Amino acid sequence: MRLAKPAAIATCAAIAIGAAACGSDSSSSSSGSSSQSSSKPKPAAQIDQLTGRSTAVDLDGGFVKALTTLKLAPAPVGDAKISSNGVASFPITGGNVTYYKPGTVSPYVQGQIDHAGSGLSLTGGGKTVKLTNFMIDPGKSVLTGKVTVDGKVAAPSAPLFFLDGRTLEPLESKSNGTAVLQGTTVKLKAEAADLLNKTFGVTALKPGLVIGTAKITVNTA
Repeated sequence: MRLAKPAAIATCAAIAIGAAACGSDSSSSSSGSSSQSSSKPKPAAQIDQLTGRSTAVDLDGGFVKALTTLKLAPAPVGDAKISSNGVASFPITGGNVTYYKPGTVSPYVQGQIDHAGSGLSLTGGGKTVKLTNFMIDPGKSVLTGKVTVDGKVAAPSAPLFFLDGRTLEPLESKSNGTAVLQGTTVKLKAEAADLLNKTFGVTALKPGLVIGTAKITVNTA
């Protein structure tokens, strides 16, 4: 179902993904399916199937230093990559986004952006934690994922990172059929901090710790 011209839909998709980070951390607890009335208005635009490309995070120097101090080594999992200059990238594998006129529905961006088959691992003290299958919920400004500890599932879907869009830069439409949004600040959620601290026997990983800055690239053609 597509309720706008292709160009408008393309822009909507990118804006919608960026809107995953447009709230405050306190607003992230709102329901992704709630509305202001029992009868929802029609969406302004709707993307039933996202087709890539990736979410990349330029890892913050403070985060990298904290891992080094704690003797925790990060590594990519599955289809993820970490470049030599510290950028972790995770392919977008699917999902959907629905965009309503702001003020008619809360939250006005709904859906999910999937990153199946990739993630990030942290190894130290004889233990390995893997954070995989990331899913961005635009309505909650949160990224969830599967957590395993030494190969055993600790949580099939746990809130891992808050996406703070107050530093978001304007949308860039590229000639290669993509749209780019960058500048979203990725921060550690309390649930993830607690799990990691308990697993590795540390206390230094605090809620709100800046993980890095995200750059989301989506196909618009």
